[in-house]
Amino acid sequence: MSPILVRPVREQLEHDRVIRLLQVKYKKKFEALINPGHEQTASVLVGTSPWYPDVVLYSQDRGRKLVGTVEVETAESVNNLEAMSQWRTFGQLKAAFHLYVPASSIDTARRMATELQVNVAELWVYSLIGDQMRFTLVQRSAAGEAKARAVAASEARTRAAAQVARPQSKAATAPAGGASRSKVKPKAQATAKTVTKTAAKPAVKVKAKPVAKAKPATKTKPKVAAKAKPKVAPKAKVAAARHSDAKKKPASRGHKRK
Repeated sequence: MSPILVRPVREQLEHDRVIRLLQVKYKKKFEALINPGHEQTASVLVGTSPWYPDVVLYSQDRGRKLVGTVEVETAESVNNLEAMSQWRTFGQLKAAFHLYVPASSIDTARRMATELQVNVAELWVYSLIGDQMRFTLVQRSAAGEAKARAVAASEARTRAAAQVARPQSKAATAPAGGASRSKVKPKAQATAKTVTKTAAKPAVKVKAKPVAKAKPATKTKPKVAAKAKPKVAPKAKVAAARHSDAKKKPASRGHKRK
């Protein structure tokens, strides 16, 4: 919170929202502490007096070195009083100074930083698109690039040191693991002996039941073929045979009379 300016309520809410979003953004690389509203959580010593930037960045190693300060401005706070008071003060620190301004005030902020010779490591623009806040890097000074490279190099060193420390910790724990394994081996041998003893016992023989003999198959009687019935002559042939018999009978009778 600026000690000089009292922002409208709407701008103050937007200001605090941007601060919280920046805390999430910078937490990936640094330890980020914020001072939203009238809170005074993290301070920076300038001479003997404490100052409270919007975001204070510390390194994540044990030394917890001050890496950077971040100041968020709104449309009302981009003015000469703020630039001469806070921007110049934070720009004189060894830590990098990052300045965030709304998109409508980028030209004014750049002009005032140039006129007052404020050492701004990174100049950012934030804009609200729908419900999402977007941040765009507009300008980075040579000192800011050098500091960014130094931070990246320190992070690479810490990662390499952590990777080297992991195999050493594993090697230190290896003897204890080997001793525990040597103690476990006799138990495994004892269990193997018990298994062999139980396997050496003769198995109980089970008498097999006699298999029932299969019954002989019954012989099937051969089927007797049915006799074919005599064919019946057609009626016409029977009638002709009777007629021929009738003619023969009278002739035999007359022969007897003579």
